[in-house]
Amino acid sequence: MRQRLIRLLPVTLATLSVMASAQDAGAGAKQKSTSAAQTSPTTRLRVGAFQLVLDPASQTARSLAPTATPGFDFLPIGRVKERAGNGYNHLGDIHLRLRQGNGAWQDYSSSRERHPVKPLAARGSVLAAADISATMGTGLPLRIVREWVNDKGNPALRFTLTNTSNAPVEIGGLGIPMVFDNIITDRTLEQAHAQASFADPYIGRDAGYVQVTRLNGAGPALLVLPERATPLEAYVPIPTLRETKGQAVISEASPRAQTSEGFYDWIVSSAAYAQTDWAKAGAPWNAPTSIRLAPGESRRIGLRLVAAPSIRAIEPTLTAQGRPVVVGVPGYVVPTDLDATLFVRAPSPITAIESYPAGALAVTRQAGKPGWTRLSVRGRQWGRARLTLRYANGDVQTVQYFVTKPLEQTMADLGRFSTTKQWYEGKGDPFGRSPAILTYDREAQRIVTADPRVWISGMSDEGGAGSWVAAAMKQLDNPDAAEIARIEELVDKTVVGRLQVADGPHAGGVKKSLFYYDPAAFPDLYQPAKDWQSWTSWKKDQADDLGRAYNYPHVAAGHWVLYRVARNHPGLTRVHDWQWYLDHAYQTIVAMMRDAPHYAQFGLMEGDVFVDILTDLKREGWTDKAAEVQRLMKGRADHWRTLQYPFGSEMAWDSTGQAEVYAWMRYFGYAPQADVTREVILGYDPSIPHWGYNGNARRYWDFLYGGKYPRLERQIHHYGSTLNAIPLFDSFRRNPADMHLLRVAYGGLLGGITNIDQDGASSAAFHSWPDQMEWDPYSGDYGMGFFGHAYAAATYVVNDPTLGWVAYGGNLSQSDGQVRVEPRDGARARIFIAPAGLWLTLEAGKIKAIAYDPATGAVRLTLDPARSDTPAARLFVETTTPGGRPYRPERGTFERGGYTVPLSKAASELLLSDR
Repeated sequence: MRQRLIRLLPVTLATLSVMASAQDAGAGAKQKSTSAAQTSPTTRLRVGAFQLVLDPASQTARSLAPTATPGFDFLPIGRVKERAGNGYNHLGDIHLRLRQGNGAWQDYSSSRERHPVKPLAARGSVLAAADISATMGTGLPLRIVREWVNDKGNPALRFTLTNTSNAPVEIGGLGIPMVFDNIITDRTLEQAHAQASFADPYIGRDAGYVQVTRLNGAGPALLVLPERATPLEAYVPIPTLRETKGQAVISEASPRAQTSEGFYDWIVSSAAYAQTDWAKAGAPWNAPTSIRLAPGESRRIGLRLVAAPSIRAIEPTLTAQGRPVVVGVPGYVVPTDLDATLFVRAPSPITAIESYPAGALAVTRQAGKPGWTRLSVRGRQWGRARLTLRYANGDVQTVQYFVTKPLEQTMADLGRFSTTKQWYEGKGDPFGRSPAILTYDREAQRIVTADPRVWISGMSDEGGAGSWVAAAMKQLDNPDAAEIARIEELVDKTVVGRLQVADGPHAGGVKKSLFYYDPAAFPDLYQPAKDWQSWTSWKKDQADDLGRAYNYPHVAAGHWVLYRVARNHPGLTRVHDWQWYLDHAYQTIVAMMRDAPHYAQFGLMEGDVFVDILTDLKREGWTDKAAEVQRLMKGRADHWRTLQYPFGSEMAWDSTGQAEVYAWMRYFGYAPQADVTREVILGYDPSIPHWGYNGNARRYWDFLYGGKYPRLERQIHHYGSTLNAIPLFDSFRRNPADMHLLRVAYGGLLGGITNIDQDGASSAAFHSWPDQMEWDPYSGDYGMGFFGHAYAAATYVVNDPTLGWVAYGGNLSQSDGQVRVEPRDGARARIFIAPAGLWLTLEAGKIKAIAYDPATGAVRLTLDPARSDTPAARLFVETTTPGGRPYRPERGTFERGGYTVPLSKAASELLLSDR
């Protein structure tokens, strides 16, 4: 059980409704075009790869445009007029929280109430300078000089803070606003992808940085790098005027919305925040510090702005800039039975390595390739852990890890918890939810039987279907007889005939929710009454609506998993045979296209399952039904093929439909659209040495719809992380030379596991803002994320040209010229040998180990012993690369596209050779 409970300011459902919709009304309208020439005279500076435009009055940046990309700007230049005046932050502003002696902390901001700054002479490499003390607010005991500098062809922003008082000053909060054009409001999807950017932090102290990537995934990328004494200690959202009711000095006038995530502060020192705003939150990423200035003493801080030619070139650019680069394999989520590795390339030697909590990580040095330090990392203590590297030049770098149980144990925990603690048998439940697996509130230790967002208690939409989908998907690779018995009962009694229409003209249709709002029928149920007055409290006719296509993959996935279990594991299903489950999966697809065509125009979360259902229909020889599904899906794919960015949604911008779009583009051979989709995913899904951000597909509004504490907030490992990993894995198997794909994909795959606690309870996501730093108590929509994990869990064996032989998801050893890997992923049913382009998957059986001979290409597979429900393995062999060798096993019966291989009482070996 987690040791802390999160405490958040209450947010009413009325507020939720306003937050979710108020700023979205204009989405899709024509983007306003306001060039710098249309504003007041500005200072235009050509610095290396950038044109920098400064406002003449404040000397803050208005434009930072890469000269090689006409028409694009990293800053919101098109909104200069609407973001002018007091309260709007810009690159070049600064925030302070300080005190003298033991007095109260006082806040100061250069943007709160603007006053003219005092220009200073610019000499040498200095492009512009000003004393900005006058615009910081009254009573400031400091003089602040800001400089814009040409630092060897890169723009640099520097501040010199001098204590002008007669007493020492402690700066406990020092923030530099990171204001980039992440505003999607009033932009079409095409405009957003061409013009907007997302910023992601590596909160790694002196080695930290912020990367700013375009939504379309194209280069260049912007890197914000620290100069000496400017660590990225924390990354803090700047509160909006609405959120602070206009009372805070440090705030932002631009509203936060689904179409605008808001802006953040690069925090150099955070001790004052830790003592005040964050006092009741989970532990911050780094130990909070403060800056102490004696009378007359000065401190200079600064940031450099550097262009990387592409997202994949970010790390080479960091190296070229003399920054430390670390690469974690398989990432920064470490099961205790897995050998993880951290590769370090730094301009200064490592002098000390520390783990916090003490002993949470065991680190030893190993022999590495020239230029790299290789560290073996073993997880010892469940939960968050921080690794600190100290360098000879005085720099301090932190790498955030998360230690989990062995993944097979984590799978078992999730299955047990969801089918016991979340199992609901409400005898006489008027909403027809008995039996069910419902959303769980970990904080209250109870099932959520009533929430004003009715779907959360109604088994549908993502926030309500998540729990039972997770329980079902766990059975795909790790079936358990007792758990399957309950899932079959749930499907037979509650899904089919209640949530899903059983027969008639709408057979297969899926309702939005079983639970609904009816105060006349249940006058005492909906309390307090004020919380049930928004659009989220659907009445029965709204809950019964069949038109929301997003709900159909949930039900289809449940049927499909039970089909796979029944087909491959004799005796585990007892209620229906495999034909029944496969047919109901088919019916669900057909019903979606008939009853929910509007939303079916979009890619759907978990929609990958439709591809597998079609594949299984073909394998079973159900020709007519397969042809119908293929016809229906090709209609969707042909529509997407006509779009520049074929993954819109009901939201102005989204990160959850790309996986299904990619799957169908590949299936129907539409390679250009598949490639566009992959690159866009990389635009919002970063590779960063931090478990929370590595592979963390961007999402910041679904706490509104699936969390206990609803607010717009960057979510760590919302379900998009694992879903977006699926197409990246597929792309890597097609092109194993692109290691960036594998690293991002594995970050997302394992990142989703951090939402499962030590007892198996799941969480919708982690609250990333420093005033929370905890998992949301609701299980909510986590099941969509677990779908992605169960679907894609695998071990990848690669010979990295930079790092050497490594395994993502397994323990690798070398002997007598052979590479041997023992899988430690949560499935042990899939393995990819990159040099051979060989993709092995099991629908029954487990991989104990695999040996690969690089010289001959020989592959020897060791399988677990037979079990009563798994007397034979079902092996599928695929060569995914153009130059890969075609393999086949030495024995086994070829049927339904794969090989049935009898298992023995002991582990058995299977040799695979060239056909």
